[in-house]
This record gives sequence, C-alpha cells and structure tokens, in this order.
Amino acid sequence: MSVSTGRPVTLQDVADAAGVSLATASRAINGSARRVKEPLRQQVLEAAERLGYQPNLQAQAVARGRASMIGLLLHDIADPYFAEIAAGVSQEAERHGLLVTLASTQRSYEREIAHLAGLRAQRAQGVILAGSRLDDAGLNARLASEIELFRRSGGRVTLVSQDVLEADTVRLENREGGLALARALVDLGYRRFAFLAAPQELLTSTERLEGFHEGLETAGAGALVASAVAEFTRDGGFEAMTEILAGGEHVDCVVAANDVMAVGAMSAMRARGVRPAEDLAVAGFDDIATLRDLSPALTTVRFPLVEVGRRAMAMLLDEVETARVHRVPGEVVVRESTPPKD
Repeated sequence: MSVSTGRPVTLQDVADAAGVSLATASRAINGSARRVKEPLRQQVLEAAERLGYQPNLQAQAVARGRASMIGLLLHDIADPYFAEIAAGVSQEAERHGLLVTLASTQRSYEREIAHLAGLRAQRAQGVILAGSRLDDAGLNARLASEIELFRRSGGRVTLVSQDVLEADTVRLENREGGLALARALVDLGYRRFAFLAAPQELLTSTERLEGFHEGLETAGAGALVASAVAEFTRDGGFEAMTEILAGGEHVDCVVAANDVMAVGAMSAMRARGVRPAEDLAVAGFDDIATLRDLSPALTTVRFPLVEVGRRAMAMLLDEVETARVHRVPGEVVVRESTPPKD
C-alpha cells in the first residue's frame, strides 16, 4: 500500500496498512504502558517504514507530556574534549531511540541558563550539562533554580562537572589526576615546573592545579616556579606559554591544565625556537583522541571521555530521586613529550 495524494503520511495510514487499529499503531510506534505483542509491533513498524512515516514529535510531546528529546549543552562544540563526551551521549541515546539536540554555550554561563530554560519550554525529556562549574555562588544558585524548575516540569538533569549542584553528576577526579601527574613527572627526574592555568574561578583548572601542588609536596621534590593564566583553549595555551618564555624563569617541564592548552604551548615554544621534549618537557590533561598523533606524543592524564558521556546519559535515564555522584579516576599516560631526565 502507498499514499500518493502528496500529503504527509499519517499514523492512520500506517494503521490501515498494518491492518490494526489506530490505538494499536500508536502504542507500537510511540510506546505505552499497554505493550503491543512483538509480532504485531514489528508489523506496524514495517508498515511505517514502507510508507515513510515520520512521527509528529510535537504531538508526541503533548500526548506524553515530554518530548523524546535530550538536550546536550556543551561549553565549546569545537573543543575535542566536549566532542568525545557528545559522542558517548549520542551512542547511549541511540540505544534508547532518543534524539539528542546539541547546543554550544560558547563558554557563557548566562547562555547555559537560557538554553536550559528554552529546553524546559520545549518539554525536553532531559538535559545533560557538560563543562566546568565556576566558583560563583550567585551564578550557581541561578542555575540550581533553573534545574529545579526543569525537574518540577517532569524533566531530568545530569551534569558532567563538579558536584556543586543538587543533580546527578559525573565527576572527573581532577585533583587526584593532578597529584598523580606531579608524582610521575618527579619520578622522571623533573624538578622545576611551570603551570598554564585557566582563570581561578574555573573549578576544573583550579582542581588540577591544586592537585599538582599537592603531588609535588607529597613527592618531596620539585617546585612550581612559574605560572600563567589564560583561556582554557589552544590560543590560551599559546598566550600563557609565550608569557612563561618571556619571563625568563628556568623550568624543565610545563604542565597545561588541559590538552588543547598544551598544544598551544607547543606552538608557542616552536615559534621561539624551543623544541618540545628536547628542550622543554610538556604535559597536559584529558588524553583527547584527536591529539594522540601529536608530535611529540603528549604525556597526559587520561579520562575516558566517551564513556563519561555514556555514563551521563545512563544516569539521566535511570529515574532515581536522590542525586548521585559517579566519580571517574584519571590515569597518567607517559609519552614522548616528557622523556626521562638523566
């Protein structure tokens, strides 16, 4: 059977083609507490595919009270860190037949709150917010209020971030990763360090820096003799590294608060005739897959970012009332950018 009137294929057309009632076709395609037997469900789905039926998502949202849509708010869609998290979220959403709507906040926390409010208005089933929180009580209180409004409307929210809000959170163990990296670099023979950090209010960078400090203290060797603050980006790393080199302080290893800053740092070094690894060691955080072919290969703290995305999506769909925190440890991976010192 086919519909040749030029009009969109309706659910009634699917029901007629499958030889079932409209109610049965709706339950088979849209889901319902009253389950349709599997052979009959397959019969309806085959008819829908044959006719090219596209469900009316707005109508589904009205009928269910929720849209089969998940919002994913990222700080920077161009950053490979967020791209890997998005891949994991999308993979898990696909398993559950959910549509993911992605939006970049461009590192604006005001825009993040506005996007969350917009997704509430669209009756999204849930929202995942991925990105570091700020050390800003007022801003966090406003976001917490919007999260509560989203919940009251029937939706769910999960964070990939610090556990500073009352919501399910996938938390990277940044401090512990920084501590382990410091110890590993001291074991390789490095003693004089520079740290390239994001602004202090960005909690991810601050946690990693504090952990690195602690690692040097517990190792009983090594010192942080220089630091520079810039944006949490490749260009920020270039700027911060340029500042370190201009300062003239002798260091034997530079640690960037994330891998993309480390890439910028290497570019700044080469621009001034300094050879990464050979003249000055470099390390970072995250182990972003798209940067693993970097030369020299970058020593870093690896976090399983795709799995982090999958876990965030799984927590979003696991309807538990009490907010939970899933902690993700990092693993130091030593590569060519930090060769052992003689």
